[in-house]
Amino acid sequence: MNIAYSDPLSRGWNRMKKALFHPFDLAKWFTVGFTAFLAALLDGASPGGSGSGKYSDRYKHSRFDWDEFANYPNIAWEWLMTHTLWFTLIVIGIFFLIAISVVFTWLSSRGKFMFLDNVIHDKAEVVKPWKEYSQQGNSLFIWRLIYGFICFILIVISIVISAVVIINLFTGYAAISTKVFAIMGLIFQFMILVILMSFISLFLNDFVVPIMYKYKITTSRAWIKFLPVLSSHLGHFILYGLFIFVLTILVVLCVGLFGVLTCCIGFLFLIIPYIGSVVLLPISYTYRAFSVEFLEQFGDDFSLFPKQEGLTEEGI
Repeated sequence: MNIAYSDPLSRGWNRMKKALFHPFDLAKWFTVGFTAFLAALLDGASPGGSGSGKYSDRYKHSRFDWDEFANYPNIAWEWLMTHTLWFTLIVIGIFFLIAISVVFTWLSSRGKFMFLDNVIHDKAEVVKPWKEYSQQGNSLFIWRLIYGFICFILIVISIVISAVVIINLFTGYAAISTKVFAIMGLIFQFMILVILMSFISLFLNDFVVPIMYKYKITTSRAWIKFLPVLSSHLGHFILYGLFIFVLTILVVLCVGLFGVLTCCIGFLFLIIPYIGSVVLLPISYTYRAFSVEFLEQFGDDFSLFPKQEGLTEEGI
């Protein structure tokens, strides 16, 4: 089986040109852009974060106080217990953020099928796909919630283990080489964890969602249909992920250049969530069509585009 990457991208690009520019319809852009906006909610967020303490005098000491650093959780907890108002506000803020994230995840899960339906059939509809694929959207929502919770737990465990290992290294008498290799190992395992999570999210959005759409099945059943193909062509799908990574870098560079050439006016449009989705619609549309075109190479069981709507590689 000859699996291509540039050809599906070219066909996806041609579909985008036909749908958005032949003819150009501003109303269609805003309608399809709305479904693209819903589909992309929270996609740019990543679990985890970083922070730094206020060590303005760090250069005054030759040695970092790791014992004090290890005791920070106790200090923070004692501070919260003595400042009940701040503790209450923090708890309320956390629950509010969780509630917003859950709502956005639900909207995004429903929006992915709305956007995919518009791309597959070259339409500009909101209400019909919202209702027609409600069961699939809700199934995806539940799966993403469970998966997100598992990812959060794994990242927290990884961070805690890393912190304990680093504290033990720097409060003991380990050699410099031991510290360096231990830190490199921690960084490596964290990168592997993030890469695996990223690939699962990529495969879910790009391949499992189209399979759910085609057969109107749940997320788990779609994974069951996709996993045999993934295991048989693992190398091709890994290369697909790398191909998407390179494309994303190129797109970011082009968008940055666009913002600079427009004297940052372009950036003002892009930071407005819905308007930004409309402006970047050719990119998101091409991505969505490309993933489906790539999946269709693995057999008729994964064919989504109506045959009569096929495009030649020369384009319009």
